[in-house]
This record gives sequence, C-alpha cells and structure tokens, in this order.
Amino acid sequence: MTLIFNQKKYQELLSHYQPKIIRTEAENEKALAIVEELVHSEHRSSEENELYELLIFLIEKFEQDFYSPRTSKPHSILLFLMEQQGKNKTDLGEVLQSKEIASDLIDGKREISQEQAIVLGCFFHVDPSLFI
Repeated sequence: MTLIFNQKKYQELLSHYQPKIIRTEAENEKALAIVEELVHSEHRSSEENELYELLIFLIEKFEQDFYSPRTSKPHSILLFLMEQQGKNKTDLGEVLQSKEIASDLIDGKREISQEQAIVLGCFFHVDPSLFI
C-alpha cells in the first residue's frame, strides 16, 4: 500500500508549526516538544512524517553546531554543562572562589583562563581543553 502525500495538508502543518532554522536553545526545546508530540502519535500521516524528519534534521544541525566540542565556544560549553548538571552561578562561584568571576564567565564578559579550565574540568568531570 502506497501512502499518498497531501501537499495541502503538509502546508497546513508547516503553517501551524512554522519550522525554521534553530538558533537558540529555546527554539531547540520547542522543536523537540513538537517531535515528542509526533513520536507519540499513533497513526502519523505521511505529511506528519515529513514534518518529523524536517524537525529532526533541524535539531541535529543545531545541536551539532551549538554543542559540538570542536565548534562550540568555551562559553557555550560552560552554559550547556551548567544546564545539564543543574549547576548555577553560586555553584560556579564556590568552585572558582569568586562570585564575580563566575558571573563574568556566565555572562561571557571574561575568557576562561587555563587555571579556570582545569578547575572547571574537574568540577564538571570533563576534559579541561573544552574550555580553552
């Protein structure tokens, strides 16, 4: 049995969800929520499958660009690890022994030094070179 692709229905889906290039974590979260919704749909149409594949492509592209250690900036990696491990500015201030430095690093106002990279690597249980 061949499923027929309904262009009009697909256009309606695109109009409703408005997928686009993902540039922020908030946009990524929104796309992930839509994918989650589609995954749990019992009888996805071919149009919904197409939207699903498009969103997966956009999510993968964003995550590769934003989270890849080879292309990510130390600041992005710091924010990502903080979010993933449930750490906050206070936690960072304690480990760096300075609330001001922690604040500046989180806000991107200061580069991470070699010494700080080592401390952060130990704190997050990752290779310190991610922060350099």
